[in-house]
Parts: sequence; structure tokens; C-alpha cells
Amino acid sequence: MKIGFISLGCSKNQVDSERVMGLLKANGHTLTKSLDEASAIFVNTCGFINPAKEESINTILDMAEYKQKNLKKLIVIGCLSQRYKEDLIKELPEVDRFIGVSEYNKLDEILSEVLETEIIGSYGKMERLISKKAHTAYLKIAEGCSNRCTYCAIPLIRGPLNSYPKAELLLEAQHLILRGVKELVLIAQDTTRYMEDQGSNQLGQLLKELNALPGLKWIRILYMYPNAVSKALLMDMKACDKVIPYFDIPIQHADNDLLKAMARKGTVEDIRQVIHEIREVFPQAILRTTLIVGFPGEIQKQFQALLDFIQEIKFDRLGAFAYSLEEDTPAYFMKDSCSETEKQERLLQVMDLQAKISEEKIKAMIGSTLDVLIDSKDRGTNTYRGRSIHYAPDQIDGEVVFTSDQALKIGTFAKVNISRNDEYDLYGEHQG
Repeated sequence: MKIGFISLGCSKNQVDSERVMGLLKANGHTLTKSLDEASAIFVNTCGFINPAKEESINTILDMAEYKQKNLKKLIVIGCLSQRYKEDLIKELPEVDRFIGVSEYNKLDEILSEVLETEIIGSYGKMERLISKKAHTAYLKIAEGCSNRCTYCAIPLIRGPLNSYPKAELLLEAQHLILRGVKELVLIAQDTTRYMEDQGSNQLGQLLKELNALPGLKWIRILYMYPNAVSKALLMDMKACDKVIPYFDIPIQHADNDLLKAMARKGTVEDIRQVIHEIREVFPQAILRTTLIVGFPGEIQKQFQALLDFIQEIKFDRLGAFAYSLEEDTPAYFMKDSCSETEKQERLLQVMDLQAKISEEKIKAMIGSTLDVLIDSKDRGTNTYRGRSIHYAPDQIDGEVVFTSDQALKIGTFAKVNISRNDEYDLYGEHQG
């Protein structure tokens, strides 16, 4: 059977999609990019915030249109299915089956029934089908989250922290490296608490063992809860030559009262101290964060404190969201303090400020030579696109665009002399 697959949401969802696609491929099905040809289409959905939920619903409706062509089965999986399954069944009869994340352990049985053909094998135990760059892969080290931030629905959807056994992760990493992966990106809802659900934090030990695997060039860590970035973890990272100094530490805000209302662990002073320690151990550290503006109770003075903190710290990368109500979370019952228009205005102010900071920081790299992992080549030109250690592969940070007089292979590294920049991207020439 020809199967189309649409994966929405975060990189953690992408890993889930790759596992499902691997299971389907192992059972003789063909994954196709041509949705017109697909007999079945899977949509892996996000149910985290309102814009993501809207994108998921719109995508499902778009895919349902293919039932007028060759499509026989439309299957919706993931977070939206987990969170709103009963409502979706009533509202979207076009969908043949909704499968929540809690049902993945019996995916073979469910898919055998809905696809009307036997599926043999367990989800997560078959070889993943890497869906994007063959030289970069995500390694999901845990599922769920136990932090219980008041605005977040992830624990409701994915459950509490459940770390994957280290032996399984090392085996998966070895398989990925044998398939050509040069950059391994560790992900979880909170990577810094790996194995705390089993009694002790083991992220540092996992990094050391991954670092010892031959053939790997970069190890990058995403989703690091700032309160859990300890000095011991920093020293473990420092001891690993393949672990790059890229710190994705979502802080959410810079006002203590709001952090408390969000049920975030630690204070603004703690965040400042962690960043100081990171930069002390890694003077060239790349810092990325995520913020929420317009959280219930946020007044102008608190928002200004956030702007001041951004200006003080000068993050290399920053993403922000306007707070949206999430039912069944504690924050849902808190009194909103600003209108949607005000939230959007504050969001714009944050992003305008960060754009200036980002451009200033990358402008300082003009004249330098960077190691760049080549992701793609522009057709019919001598222009290549890739990433240095400063850019994660999740299409958020930007890229390095460069020209080369000689043919270069995708998935290899090139030295690039940087000659100019824009707000988020760097441009240069290959050092032949």
C-alpha cells in the first residue's frame, strides 16, 4: 500500500512519526510524497497550543479532500488525538481512526485492523525511517514530563517523565551512525532530568557514552530546563569533545512572581546564575530560549523587566509565544490581565528586540571560518546551505549559505569563510 505521511509539531513528534513509518516500511508498505497516489494518509498532530491545534485540524480537513481521489484510509495520530479523541470522532467523521500516544504500544493491532492488512512488529522496536536529513537525527531520550508548569498540557497528554533505558539509546545511536548520521540531537520534554524518574540523573553519563561512539561528529542537546543545568552537568559536557556548547534553555519569563505563578522552579536570580556558569565554562556558548508574553497577571512593569533581561543576557536565539488558554491546566482559571491585541504587541516588541540582538551577534562572526555541516544544494547553482554549531536543525535558528567552486557532498563538513550576514543567516565562501 502507498502511504502518505504528514508530521506536524515538534521534533519529538517527528521521532514518533519516523517510528511509525519504520513500522509501516518493515511491513512492506511504500511511503510516498505524492499524496494523490496514497491509499492511506497519516497525520501526526500537535495539541500543545491553539495555533498548533488549528494547524492540525486544517491539515486533517485538507487531507480528507484526497478521499475524492485515491485515498481509502485517513488516520490521525499524536497529541491532538490523545487529548481530544472523543470530540474529534464526533466532529471529523472523515477520519477512519484516531490514535492517541497512549495507544502506540498496540499500534500493530490497531493498524492491522484499520489498514485491513497484517502489521507485524512493535512501535519503537523497528528501524526508524529518517524522514529529513540523513546526516542528522534526533535521539528521544525520554517521554512525558513531571515539571507540571501551570500553563502546559504536555503532562496531561504524554504523562509523567519516563526515561528510556540507556542501553536502548546507545544501540539506537549506533544504528543511526551506521546509517550515516553525523549530528545527534538529544531531545525530550526536559532532557536535563534524564533518569531522575529512576532515582538518579544520568544525562552526564549518557553523554560520555555517546561521545565514545566512533563516526559521530556533533552531539547537540535541546530542551534543557534551566534549573537542572548543574555545574556537574556542565563539566560532563566539557569533558565530551563531540558535545557542542549549544544551550536551549526555555526560561519563559524574567519576573519572580510570574515564574511562581507558572510553577517554574527557581527564580530570575537562579536563571542569571546558571547563564553565568554556562558562559564561565563555555565562553563561546550559544544560548537559545523560549518566552511566554501575556501570561495571566502580567502587567507592564513585569513585561518591561522581561525586555530588560533580554537586553542584559543577549541570547543568541529566542522564540516567544503569546499566552493562550489551555483547558485542564491550572493557568486556565487565572484571570487574564491583557487583551489579545496587547499580547501580540508585546510579542512583537520582544521579537523586534531579539532581531537586533541576533543580528549584532552574528555580525561579529564576519571574517571567521566555521565548520559547516552541509544540508542541501540549490539546484542549478554552486550555492550550498548548512549549519555551524550555532544553528539547530529544527528550522528555527537560521542557516549558513555559501558558494563553492568544487562539488561538495551533502552530509559532509566544509570550512566556510563568513563574509556577510542578515538578521539570522550567515553567508560566505567555501575554503577550498
